[in-house]
Amino acid sequence: SSTTCLLRKQWYQRRVRGVLCLDCKINFDDNAEYRHQELFQKRDWSQEDQRDVEASNAGLNYIGLDGSIGCLVNGAGLAMATMDIIKLHGGDPANFLDVGGGATAEQVTEAFKIISSDPKVKAILVNIFGGIMRCDVIAQGILEAATNLKLDIPLIVRLQGTNVEEAKALMGMSNIKILPIDSLDEAASMAVKLSDIVGKAQALNVKLDFSLDI
Repeated sequence: SSTTCLLRKQWYQRRVRGVLCLDCKINFDDNAEYRHQELFQKRDWSQEDQRDVEASNAGLNYIGLDGSIGCLVNGAGLAMATMDIIKLHGGDPANFLDVGGGATAEQVTEAFKIISSDPKVKAILVNIFGGIMRCDVIAQGILEAATNLKLDIPLIVRLQGTNVEEAKALMGMSNIKILPIDSLDEAASMAVKLSDIVGKAQALNVKLDFSLDI
């Protein structure tokens, strides 16, 4: 079936009674949930990363990785490009997180919660292209997240597209320490450098002040 992404079985051969199936793992395409609700109701959330569960509940696409730079991006293609350019500058992304084209400020806040819950994250890079997505909505979510979560790591924000000037005005009028950068190349480079600084400081038990004072 085109709905099935993975089907894996482990077999055990017994001399007398034939072949037994020891276990079986089946993955289904999330886009097929509306067609097979009875199957998706059997999903075992206890076997999944808690961050994946929270992201799914918030309508976000999230995959945890092993790097130190948290990524918040809209669109899978742009997310992959963002991860690639981070690697190009010598860094490693901590996650794949796509907020989609119609994210709300609440979803952006939830995305920040998930990213910042990873202790490996030393900096966060936001890269948003406002097509369907409005940049001012993203900016509002960023401000709410920074206020509620009291982020104490560098936050680099690159916004382009619909209502970008309104978004810049919102961030500029706040007292939150955000590094707005228009160029993706420069934003990724800055994220890698700041992540490296934070990592080295933590290794030496030196506290840096990246608090986002309101």
